[in-house]
Amino acid sequence: MKRNFSLLQNRKFDLLVCGGGIYGAWVAYDAALRGLKVAIVDQGDWAGATSSASTKLVHGGLRYLESYDFKLVKKALSERSMLLQVAPHRVWPLRFGVPVYTDSRIGSLQLKLGLALYDFLAGRANPVMHHRHFNRKRFAERFPMINPAALKGGFTYPDAQTDDARLVLELIAGAMAAGAVCVNYCKVTNVCETNGQVCGASIEDMQHGDMSEIHVRQVVYATGQWTTASAQGREWCRLAKGVHLVMPGILHDEALLLTAKSDGRVFFIIPWYGVTLLGTTDTDYHGNIEQVAVEESDICYLLAAANDYLGTAWTKVDIIGKYAGVRVLKQSTQSAASVSPSAVSRDWELKTTEKGVHYSIGGKLTSARQDAACIVDTVCAWLRHNAACATNDKAFPWAPQENFTEWAATMNARATELGIDAESAKWLIRRHGTRVTEIFRSIENTPGLADRIFSSIPLIVADLLFCARTEMAVHLADLLRRRMPMLILTQLTKSDLQQLATKVSSIMGWDDGAVNREVEHCHKQWFAE
Repeated sequence: MKRNFSLLQNRKFDLLVCGGGIYGAWVAYDAALRGLKVAIVDQGDWAGATSSASTKLVHGGLRYLESYDFKLVKKALSERSMLLQVAPHRVWPLRFGVPVYTDSRIGSLQLKLGLALYDFLAGRANPVMHHRHFNRKRFAERFPMINPAALKGGFTYPDAQTDDARLVLELIAGAMAAGAVCVNYCKVTNVCETNGQVCGASIEDMQHGDMSEIHVRQVVYATGQWTTASAQGREWCRLAKGVHLVMPGILHDEALLLTAKSDGRVFFIIPWYGVTLLGTTDTDYHGNIEQVAVEESDICYLLAAANDYLGTAWTKVDIIGKYAGVRVLKQSTQSAASVSPSAVSRDWELKTTEKGVHYSIGGKLTSARQDAACIVDTVCAWLRHNAACATNDKAFPWAPQENFTEWAATMNARATELGIDAESAKWLIRRHGTRVTEIFRSIENTPGLADRIFSSIPLIVADLLFCARTEMAVHLADLLRRRMPMLILTQLTKSDLQQLATKVSSIMGWDDGAVNREVEHCHKQWFAE
């Protein structure tokens, strides 16, 4: 994956996709596979906003059963099942525990019925993918970190997990392999029309200030929170902020779904890269869409919600990292004041103008592929291009062709031979799929590359260099937040950032001045109080 703005110079495209998050990536990938000439640009980095600030789940949304949103749950569960099959390196199973206490808002019977319905909507005969009940003793043994006082028992049920930024990146790579022109740090400054139809766009290279004029027949805006930059977009969208805290690792192979006692909202405690994700909040957002911050009230809410269940309470001192994102929800016909963000549907819709411009509104990470297929169907209809969706049941670009379990065992054995520790090897395979063999080859030549970058994080030096060399990172934060999530997995000092930037400087083409600028910007953005 190489960034090449010149590929946009004076070209003709069937489709221009604006926005390189999960929806834009799926649209570009699907459209390119259908034979359309596609360009996708983002004014920042791939997955630079909400698509790297999710809860990292591919799930049906158990809580949506309470609002009787069965259609959305079934749709998401169908996608979960498919993605587990076609992208086993990218999407992996994760079971969730749900404790039942004497004062729980939802009792055992109601929860049992809900989980049975969840199993039914998933449509799987495999009992491994069904819920299970545990008595008080067995549930407490399974989740020893929770407070056993007043515990009555609990359930576990299946869902799945991913690395959201890596998911988007792999789709962009797939779109490029299918012929799409994909360039990050590009801004659409103008869209041209002829006879009431879109015909072209002006694109600015945010890195060097160059301009390009391209001919386009259709435009899709999958710009997330930036949709609200226009008055029309504000009529369509409602924004809600979600915050996650990164806490010390207390879970291994299973997660927890809990209910905040203060307001009845569902939140999660999830294992991820050896630490714990705690989230998420869900509050209306009216602030600056360019600078979405974690507030003191967000931190207090999440810590209080978690500490109502944990045997050993967390404090602010325990916080390793934090991040915030803004969800786009469909604007409700009811007043925002009367409906909380949590009660607004996570379903999606497409707005299309008579000019051949389409706007993606709302949606979920899990169901984005299906929604993107609808977008491309609409584009193809406008273009009279007869081609069916090409992404359903299609193996991911970096997925092995052979049996995944056997392939992964072979890769893990090779990693052990090369001196990569087991936890780092697990995440290396999940992050890169079949491309892991390229990383292995670099270690064969330089054994020290198998070492962890930091002892507390399961990420190795060879991975850092590979990402810098092959994954279109432009800035240090691209590399350390989205290509590999180091900025939220540990507290990096300015000295740490300097060493990392220096390590990749020759690959990135940075001189000493560029290294210092990248370090200053990254430190200010992520660690300066």
